[in-house]
Amino acid sequence: MTEHRTPGPQAPEPTAPAAPAPSAVPAPANWATFAAEEPDLARTIEDRFGGFTHHVLATLRKDGSPRTTGLEVRFLNGELWLGMMPGSLKALDLRRDPRFALQANPGPGTGMGGGDVRISGRAVEVGDEDAAAKAAYVKEVEPPQPFHLFRTELTEVVRTYVEDDTYLVAEVWRPGEPVRTLKRT
Repeated sequence: MTEHRTPGPQAPEPTAPAAPAPSAVPAPANWATFAAEEPDLARTIEDRFGGFTHHVLATLRKDGSPRTTGLEVRFLNGELWLGMMPGSLKALDLRRDPRFALQANPGPGTGMGGGDVRISGRAVEVGDEDAAAKAAYVKEVEPPQPFHLFRTELTEVVRTYVEDDTYLVAEVWRPGEPVRTLKRT
């Protein structure tokens, strides 16, 4: 004997919030655009990354889980560059899904001179169509060959620091917006 069940009331399908209209989402910016709009913050960010050689890059694995790896970065010719060994997992991650987050090395101890700085965006691999950009990078950096080279499109730059041993301050920049400064005790 086969049992038949009448389905009970169904919960409504969850709906995702509507995406902003394409015109409301500003286009990502390169480093030169950010530096022109916010030169003081850009200088602070570059100094913070320049204090140490190795930093932390977060990418997305094939299954969507995060991957963090060490990385050297360069600010050169108005771009923030990410260079990687051929076939590295982080390069393969970025080829599949270009979203990244980059955090400057915090340095020794707890001082974090210059604050904690993070950059988010999309990485675009430099291919044969932009041989001049890759040649300029090779001339300046002299990386081991072969290698993957990515230029970055910034979607957010954040600097967090402690002010007067009282306030946690976050400076947040996004393309098309002025820097927002948030303070809390």
